[in-house]
Amino acid sequence: MNMYLDSVPAVLCPEEDIPRYDCYRIDSRITVDGELDEAVWSKVGKSDRFRDLISGDSTFLDTRTALLWDDSFLYVAYWVEEPFLQASLLERDAPIYRDNDVELFIAGQDAYYEFEINAFNTIYEVFFIWEEAFTRTGYHRQIEFDRTNEGSKTFRGVGLKNHPRGLRIGYWNWDFPKLRHAVRTMGTLNDDRDIDEGWQVELALAWSGMKMLTLGDKRSLPPKDGDVWRMDFSRFNRKKAPTSFKDSGGWAWSPHGIWDSHVPECFTYIHFVDRYIGP
Repeated sequence: MNMYLDSVPAVLCPEEDIPRYDCYRIDSRITVDGELDEAVWSKVGKSDRFRDLISGDSTFLDTRTALLWDDSFLYVAYWVEEPFLQASLLERDAPIYRDNDVELFIAGQDAYYEFEINAFNTIYEVFFIWEEAFTRTGYHRQIEFDRTNEGSKTFRGVGLKNHPRGLRIGYWNWDFPKLRHAVRTMGTLNDDRDIDEGWQVELALAWSGMKMLTLGDKRSLPPKDGDVWRMDFSRFNRKKAPTSFKDSGGWAWSPHGIWDSHVPECFTYIHFVDRYIGP
């Protein structure tokens, strides 16, 4: 993936500005219920506060994430400050980006995975393969990536329509195997008569489910100590900030400099550490 970094305009996400995070191993299983009450979540380092996706400016509400791992799963948590909890979509793979949501992207060498979730715990998933790598990497031999499958279509990008790698093939009917997800809301959903605290998201993504994602690079599953992955963490809001803030409505741990989450060269560096963080 980094072979294309020099071709992506550096003004979008200068290398020195991309965050780096140490993801520690745990030796106790996490219950995915959205509560984030396991002791390890209180000990793990959280991300910096999310910034505006385009400008990188400060945001008026706090959003943070954290990661952990064991031999079976990658665990991801989000803490989302939101005074007026809102969600409307209940059907799986509905366009969750039309609600307030948080999102996760995980990049392989020649493909990447997009995940979105709203406060109803409704999710949206897409698997993208770079078209130039589709045959070279061997995706064309996988039945689940037959280009005639329902839900398969070409994708050019959102704001960056001329990415150096060209087009992607998106599979909107693809589901991450053994995915676990949960949401906890702190407040009254869809009732603006009071002020809410916000919501939390808890995810577990099985390493075994990432075999197709890593088809092009044969990386270790689970990772080895020192392995580095690229992932993106973001939040999108229906309402923008008060006028004193320059708010695009999209926030991210690693800003992209453009209204487009689909730029793996801007994703956060996740460094896997094979050292236990205690309970």
